Amino acid sequence: MPDYRVRDLDLAPEGRKLISWAEAHMPVLMRIRKRFAKERPLEGLRIGCCLHVTKETAVLVRTLMAGGAEVALCGSNPLSTNDAVAAALVEDGVHVFAWRGLSRDEYYWCIEQVIEHGPRLVHDDGADLIATLHERHKEFLGQVVCGFEETTTGVIRLKAMEREGVLAFPIIAVNEARTKRMFDNRYGTGQSVIDGLVRATNVLLAGKTVVVCGYGWCGRGIAMRARGMGAHVVVCEVDPVKALEAVMDGYQVMPLSEAARVGDIFITATGCEKVIRREHMELMKDGAILANAGHFNVEIWLPDLDELAVRKERVRPCVEAYVLPDGRRLYLLGEGRLVNLVCADGHPPDVMDMSFANQALCAEYAVRHEGELEPRVYLVPEEVDMAVARLKLEALGVRIDELTPEQEAYLASWRLGT
Repeated sequence: MPDYRVRDLDLAPEGRKLISWAEAHMPVLMRIRKRFAKERPLEGLRIGCCLHVTKETAVLVRTLMAGGAEVALCGSNPLSTNDAVAAALVEDGVHVFAWRGLSRDEYYWCIEQVIEHGPRLVHDDGADLIATLHERHKEFLGQVVCGFEETTTGVIRLKAMEREGVLAFPIIAVNEARTKRMFDNRYGTGQSVIDGLVRATNVLLAGKTVVVCGYGWCGRGIAMRARGMGAHVVVCEVDPVKALEAVMDGYQVMPLSEAARVGDIFITATGCEKVIRREHMELMKDGAILANAGHFNVEIWLPDLDELAVRKERVRPCVEAYVLPDGRRLYLLGEGRLVNLVCADGHPPDVMDMSFANQALCAEYAVRHEGELEPRVYLVPEEVDMAVARLKLEALGVRIDELTPEQEAYLASWRLGT
């Protein structure tokens, strides 16, 4: 079994600089690392990670290692790995199996290598590692103490596994922590998706009509940032409550079949497949731009786009033009994969600080409670969520009020009325 496979170890010096930059902007995780180095709560544990191999992920991996863990890491998307960061982590002693531009077979080969290291804790982003463990490597399931899922798409898959009764070990849904989804999903996705879009195309957003498909936390963030740059924002939703929220947030809401005619830029953030299909593509303007912010490249349905086009050509490093029979062009960004990671750097380290602090503290919690959790999907423990918030406020130099004993008694009682 190989110890690692990356693009080029000579890239490690560049990777160390990137990681150092991230560490300077992730004070919560660095405080946790300092404590982990003293207490060693993960001593002797093998941890398997299937995460985007970025400078921010490197800060998490180094923190897990400071806690005493041995870590094997693969990428959670074929195009999201930073090869310099991967090389630097190999020099740190991490078993890295990742490089940018993986084929589908190579992608799952990398996951297999992480599984072969026999992890007892599993950190996932999209649930491909956990699903592969259940489908192909049942012999390893009994040794896994707990798994942790970073993204909405992965949580949806794992809850489906729980419903079907096939989930073999407990999962903590890190994505559901308030200090994750309200910040990472909203502010992180909002900024990084717009960053990826602008880097890929250099288009002016002011005056454009941007269609956001999905109004969950990610969609909210994207819509907010697009409007902040002067775009007219249209929201498409299937959930009536979220659609109503978008209306009251000041956005125009309509079916995608109507939005397809007026949109200049389309961004999907739903976690579902076949969101933008042939019937929508056929209605779009010449020059419409298609970008995906969801985890998998299934939201913009590429088979329909390939079938509809008479030819395609790469016009910029992350932009492919699909030429339709009537001469119209639709521009696809980043092969329909995560636009913020394929076309830019992903979320800023400042917001990943909280997400990965949850990952680290949940790993510690799972070890402390080994054998107590059933094989189902759990929310992040409230004490972990609150600890991350307090640490972030402290790092920002922000102080807040506390309830008095009288106020706590009032809130705990049902007897004190009008």
